[in-house]
Order: sequence, then C-alpha cells, then structure tokens
Amino acid sequence: MTTLEDLNENAEAHVALELAKCCVSATWTAKMAMTRPYTSSADLITKAASVWYSQCNAEDYLEAFKGHPKIGDIDSLKDKYALTKDWAGKEQAKITDAPLETLRYLAKANSEYEAKFGYIFIVSASGKSAEEMLAIVQKRLSNSAKEEMGVAMNEQHKITVIRLTKLIEEVAADKWLKSQITTHALDTVKGIPASGMMVSLSAITNKGKKLMSVGSTNLDGRVFDLLPPGRNLEKGEYEIVFDTAAYQTRQGYSSFYPKAAITFLVSDEGHYHIPLLLSPYGYTTYKGS
Repeated sequence: MTTLEDLNENAEAHVALELAKCCVSATWTAKMAMTRPYTSSADLITKAASVWYSQCNAEDYLEAFKGHPKIGDIDSLKDKYALTKDWAGKEQAKITDAPLETLRYLAKANSEYEAKFGYIFIVSASGKSAEEMLAIVQKRLSNSAKEEMGVAMNEQHKITVIRLTKLIEEVAADKWLKSQITTHALDTVKGIPASGMMVSLSAITNKGKKLMSVGSTNLDGRVFDLLPPGRNLEKGEYEIVFDTAAYQTRQGYSSFYPKAAITFLVSDEGHYHIPLLLSPYGYTTYKGS
C-alpha cells in the first residue's frame, strides 16, 4: 500500500500511474494528480468524485470501462486487468459459488448488454452474488442509452473508491466512507429483511426523472452503495423506487402496490437513510439514520 504523503511527494506521472490501478481513464488520473496535495482521505475521495463527475466526459467513461473484465468471465478477469487482477478476483469472488445455470444466464445477459450499449456491463460487484448481479443487469437492460451511461459511470466510480481503499493506507483506515443515500427494506409479514428486491434512485428535475443508480437489497435487506462515497447530491427532489411486486411474488403472496415510490428532498450534504416497511396492502417509510 501507499500513503497520502507518498502521493503528495512524488512526481505527477508517478501518481497518475498509481491511481491508474484504481481507474484507467487517462483524463481522471492526470487531473487527479493535479489536485494535490491530498490533506486527508476525505479530501482525496471528494476530489476523486469531483474530477470524475465534473471534469470527465463520455469518452473518459468508456475508456475507464475498458479496464474491467466482464462480470462472471473469470478468464477475462485475469487477462484484461492485469495490474489489479488480485483485487478484481476478490471483488467477484461470490461469482465462483454460483450455479452453472446462473453463470450461463449472466454471460448471456452480459452479451445482450454489450450488444445494446456498446460497452461491457459495469457494476460494483463487491459483496454481490451472481444472482444479484443477474437481476441488476436484467433490470438495466431496459434502460435507454442515456440512462445507462449515467448508471454505469456511477458504478465505475464506486469501483474506483473501493480500489482506492486497497491502494492507500489512510483511505483503508477510514471507516466512514459510505453512500450519501442508503436504504433498508423489511418484510413486516414475515418479520425478515426483504432481500433481493430491486431498488432504483432517480433525480426529479423540470425535464422529468433522471435515473442515477440501480441496486438490489442484500441478505440484510439493505442497499448501502446507491451512490459512491464522495458523490453528494445537489439540493432537490429525488425518488427511490422499490420493485415490491417481484419480491412479494417470490414470497408467495400478492402485492396490491407493484411498486413503492418514495419521493424525498435533499437539503444538505448529510446522510439520508430511506427505509421501507412492506406488507401486501401497504407500506410505510421514514427518515432513518
């Protein structure tokens, strides 16, 4: 591992090469090297997001995507990202436990995704099972090209932050790195976390809704990475949509509300936790912590 002091004291070219282990966009690495000094892990993460979202364009995003293996393709994993193959292998570790049939469906969905959008399926795979990633790619296949680029660039930056925690000591020690928006879904009929439920986050603007992120609740019913750390939303109106019908069908009971759409306001850079308490004929929410 390296330190912030190492990054601050070395030449720009060396720093850019180090940061390329986290994201291969030449624009991002070069501009990041120019934002030094990094005064803390929080400063580094904030600058990483600022450069990615305000100083990079679609060409830079596509370049970054090329630095990743296809999800589920372990051979590609070893070949396409040699600089960080150990990191990437651990990021996709849960895939190797999946049934062969699931991997086949995942490979097929990846091929369909690449044919539709022109680049490979990008998702922050850490902690996600192959079944979760299959559900996510199938959901994202319905996006428009513009919507999907916005989602994919968010996923790319989530991966970048994860790799920054593996590269830099101070970031690895920072326990407060988290998405500004999180959620937790609870099935109040069975008294269990509502796992495997698709969740999407959108911004509501005067031009309509702008999709930002798609996720799936984990075994605890949580989605903790709707946004990358350091990516703070502008003040305004946002919406989280839960695909309640698909979840409740799997649980064996009908759903009166096929979707639970929760609109909320972001007024500052604080953390926003938006839980869902779900039953067949109703749902409730509140501002959590």
